[in-house]
Amino acid sequence: MNVTTQRHDESRGLILENQRRVSRQIHIGNVAIGGGAPVSVQSMTNTDTRDWRSTAAQIRRLEEAGCEIVRVAIPDEQAADALAMIKKSIRIPIIADIHFDYRLAIRAMRAGADAIRINPGNIGGPRKVKKVIELARERKIPVRIGVNSGSVEKDLLAKYGRPTHEAMVESALRHIRFFEDNDFGLIKISLKSSDVITTIQSYRLLSKKTDYPFHLGVTEAGTVVSGAIKSALGIGFLLFEGIGDTLRVSLTAEPEEEMFVAWSILRALKLRDRGVELVSCPTCGRTEIDLIPMVQKAEALLKKVRTPLRVAIMGCVVNGPGEAREADVGIAGGRGSGILFKKGKRVEKVHESELLERLLSELERMTGEKIRSGESCPNETPHNPDTPGGGPCAR
Repeated sequence: MNVTTQRHDESRGLILENQRRVSRQIHIGNVAIGGGAPVSVQSMTNTDTRDWRSTAAQIRRLEEAGCEIVRVAIPDEQAADALAMIKKSIRIPIIADIHFDYRLAIRAMRAGADAIRINPGNIGGPRKVKKVIELARERKIPVRIGVNSGSVEKDLLAKYGRPTHEAMVESALRHIRFFEDNDFGLIKISLKSSDVITTIQSYRLLSKKTDYPFHLGVTEAGTVVSGAIKSALGIGFLLFEGIGDTLRVSLTAEPEEEMFVAWSILRALKLRDRGVELVSCPTCGRTEIDLIPMVQKAEALLKKVRTPLRVAIMGCVVNGPGEAREADVGIAGGRGSGILFKKGKRVEKVHESELLERLLSELERMTGEKIRSGESCPNETPHNPDTPGGGPCAR
C-alpha cells in the first residue's frame, strides 16, 4: 500500500508526486515506526555497555544531537544486566544488539530493553530463535531481523555465488516466515550491505514482497566523508522512492557525527525538519572575505542548534545578497566586510572580523539556544523537531 505525497518545486512550478510505502506500524518505546509515522533517526553507542555510566552519558549526548532510538552492544551477561541502570538515566528507547547467544537476548529483554536486534542466521538455530520469540511475544517487545551481506547463510551463498541482493532478500523472507509461523509480527527488517547498489536493490526487492517496516542503512560505510556520501546515496535514494521507516548512518566516527548526517539527509528530502541548513558558496576568485574558516567554524557550532533554520554565509556580491535574503539569517560578504540579512531584510553592514559573531548572536536571539557557550538548554522538555518556531529554550 502506498500513500501519495505532493511537494511543490518552486524553481520549476511543478508538483512532484512521491509514493511512500506504508508499512505496518510497531512501537519501540514511545516511538512509532512505520504506518505513516515520521522516519526516525537511530544510532549506536561505541562505549563498553558494561560501563553503564559512560554508556548513559554518551546516549544523553546523542539525545541532544537528535537521536530518537539508540542501540547498544550486548556481548555478555554483564552488559545485558547494565541495561536496567542505563534505562533509568536516559529518555529515548533502547535496542539490545545481540549476536551468537540467544540467552543474551532473553536476559536483555528481562533487563528492560525496548526492542532487540538479532541476525537469526547466527543466533544458534531455529530452537534458540524460537526461545527469543516466545519471550518477545509475551512482553510485546519488537525484534529487528538484521540481514547483513557479510552473514548470509552458506546455502544461499552457494546458490547465488555471493551475497547478492536476491540472496539477502531470500534470507530475510526465510526469517520472516519463521517468525510468522511462530505467531510473531512485531518485526522490522534491515538489509545492509557496504555496497550502495546492493543495499538499494535489496530494499527495493523486499518492499514488493512484504509490508513490515524497514530500517535503512549502508553498513560499514566508512569515515565521516566517505561514509556520509555512501549513506546519503543509499539511504537518500530509498527515502526519495518512499522506502524506509527508520535509519542509521553508520560512520567510523563518534556517534554524534552520525546524527548530523542523518538529519541532513532527512532535511534535504524535506521529510523531517530539525537544525540548521547551512548554505555557503564554493568560493571563487570574486571572494573577498576569508570564507572557508568562517564557514567551517559556523558549521561546527551550528550542529548544536535544534530549531529548523536556513542560514547563508556567502562570500561575494554575485549570488550572496540573493541567497542571504532567502535565508532566515544570512551574510553576504564584500571587500573586508559583509551585510547581515534577516528574514529577507538588510540589517546592517559588519566588519569581516565581527561577521561570524554577529551572525551567531542573531541566531541565539532568534532561537533562544546557547550556541557559542556550549551551555545546555535549561528547559527539560524535549523540543519537537517537526514544530516550527522558537527553539527549546525560548520562553
